Amino acid sequence: MKVALIGNPNCGKSSLFNHLTGLRQKIGNFPGVTVDKKVGFCRINNTTDIEVIDLPGTYSIYPNSLDEQVVLEVLTNQNHPDFPDMAVVVVDSSNLKRNLLLFEEVNDLGIPTILALNMLDVANEIGITINTPKLEKILGVPVVELNAREGIGIEGLKLIVFKNAESLQVHKNKELIRTEYQFASEYIKNKFGLKTSYVGLQYLVQNEKLSFLNPKDRSYLSKMAEDLKFDSDKFQADEVIERYSDIDRSLEQVIEIEEKKNKTLTLSQKIDDILIHKVWGYVIFLGILFLIFQSVFSLANYPMDLIDAGVAVLNDFLKTFLPESKLTDLLTDGLIVGIGGVLIFIPQIAFLFAFISILEESGYMARVVVLMDKVIRRFGLSGKSVVPLISSMACAVPAIMSARTIGNWKDRLVTIMVTPLMSCSARLPIYTILIALVVPDQKLWGLFGFQGLALMGLYLLGFLSVLLAGWVMKTLLKTTERSYFVMELPTYKKPRWNHVAYTIYEKVKTFVFEAGKVIVAISIILWVMASYGPGEGFSGAEQRIKTNFSNLTENEIQNKIASEKLQNSYAGIFGKFIEPVIKPLGYDWKIGIALITSFAAREVFVGTISTIYSIGADDSDESTIKSRLKNEVNDETGLPVFSVATSYSLLIFYVFAMMCMSTIAVVYRETKSWKWPLIQLAYMSVLAYVSAFFVYWVLK
Repeated sequence: MKVALIGNPNCGKSSLFNHLTGLRQKIGNFPGVTVDKKVGFCRINNTTDIEVIDLPGTYSIYPNSLDEQVVLEVLTNQNHPDFPDMAVVVVDSSNLKRNLLLFEEVNDLGIPTILALNMLDVANEIGITINTPKLEKILGVPVVELNAREGIGIEGLKLIVFKNAESLQVHKNKELIRTEYQFASEYIKNKFGLKTSYVGLQYLVQNEKLSFLNPKDRSYLSKMAEDLKFDSDKFQADEVIERYSDIDRSLEQVIEIEEKKNKTLTLSQKIDDILIHKVWGYVIFLGILFLIFQSVFSLANYPMDLIDAGVAVLNDFLKTFLPESKLTDLLTDGLIVGIGGVLIFIPQIAFLFAFISILEESGYMARVVVLMDKVIRRFGLSGKSVVPLISSMACAVPAIMSARTIGNWKDRLVTIMVTPLMSCSARLPIYTILIALVVPDQKLWGLFGFQGLALMGLYLLGFLSVLLAGWVMKTLLKTTERSYFVMELPTYKKPRWNHVAYTIYEKVKTFVFEAGKVIVAISIILWVMASYGPGEGFSGAEQRIKTNFSNLTENEIQNKIASEKLQNSYAGIFGKFIEPVIKPLGYDWKIGIALITSFAAREVFVGTISTIYSIGADDSDESTIKSRLKNEVNDETGLPVFSVATSYSLLIFYVFAMMCMSTIAVVYRETKSWKWPLIQLAYMSVLAYVSAFFVYWVLK
């Protein structure tokens, strides 16, 4: 049996979904669209398994975005694979009037409905008391009290679902249909075999948004609306007003509001006076950002060094005890080095997402969205662009997908085109390894670490580039429509540490198994390309070195041979081919290979340079990633490869460069054209190249 969870945004629906399904859940897509679908399984009464579908949050069944349109299509199409046998409408009890609008609409669609009163603790805190038995009697549906955040009332909800599953009867519904629409709605109901006349009216009102209707049916419904002189906007307005009047009459009988003599601000309102203040709000936000980036270095440094040293010890152990062979080289210089390039960044990924999860759980992230809205509007971006931009600090792919909530196409396009400029977590490994090479591990005034300040500066640079690029694109696309952004601020809450831990686990797992698979695979491919080469150039390298450098020690000769073979290998030939293009930026051919491979995923950069610099290195050399890169010397100049100028040039390059195939793919999918991802790739590549060139020559 399918049970759909339906509700307004921020009503606690996702918390309820997690409690019902636990880890028995998966994320996919709704048929025909790219909107995420969360599905889980729940056992009720120890005997029956039900499928629980977490539908996107919506305020009503009249959609303003692609996510909300999915809710309409699922609930009005009886042949939809996700059409529910029962709906649980989750409502915020502290704002019951607005939440009941969606409940009444869903109930009138003819789907057996249960009303879940959530956040009763918040309602009680502001003096609202709800007579649940009386509300159940008035609405004619089962009503259950919940605290989805704490998991209270879950078993009671399961019991009610189980009892109602036996009959699956549609409960009392109001069907507030005016006389002039009754004949048409009844006729459509019978023609299409629908459950209620209200669904028939939705076919008449919203047929253009119902993609499952064939062109013939849509044309028929449009003709009927035209013949009836049916004004869909007027109908929707009349219906909403009528429903709110009906809700008011119901709530008068069940809600008691405690009149407080001295009306004081709630704790959340008092905190908001500071956290979204026009000055202190930004100061505090920058302070929190600095704390996060400082922690990424100071707290994560110890476990990172342990992992780096551990991988080095393992590599030395294998080289010592395994016989010399190509297989041993593949294992140590290819596979182990590649795995080390993944594992070393787990602490930083974990700390970053721990902080992000705490900010989301506490309710502060919603305030960040409000603060950013005030800033980006001045640069012509839509208020609704804030959520994708904030989300892209984790990953640009879901961030770009979340831009579907922006109704205006040009505003949505501008958001998609600038979102990848925000620094995502995939850039973090590159930033941290390069900053560690050139920024001293010292503190300003004994308090502010220079490395943390440098990392924060790179993230802020990405944000500033978003604002400027957004302003340019807004001007070029000539968008004049004023957008609006409405967001309900949740109350501040204590973070649920089990949710924080689960988020960290999920993000680290994704990094290790998704990015890790790519990094390890490319490391092995690189080892093969760097260990073999065509013709006499590669096979005759040993003889040439021994003939020309006979006066060197045996150890020096072996290092010369390894270097000569690497330059004449397949990887070396490819690197030398692209070197003229990147040499003005201060990069050698080895860095060039890392740039190309990082198109698969930015994180691959560190794994690639780790692998390419380990091949042919002297076994007595430092074997940790950081020390290996720090000691690498340019054969032509005799200077460190990763000098201050080169390292900062690389940092700036990766702030602006696209360098992510997944992002290109999702932009194509969202815009349904190769035009926009190619424009995006071109402008970001030019911006990255020119900026890196300028930085290198200034610092050089």
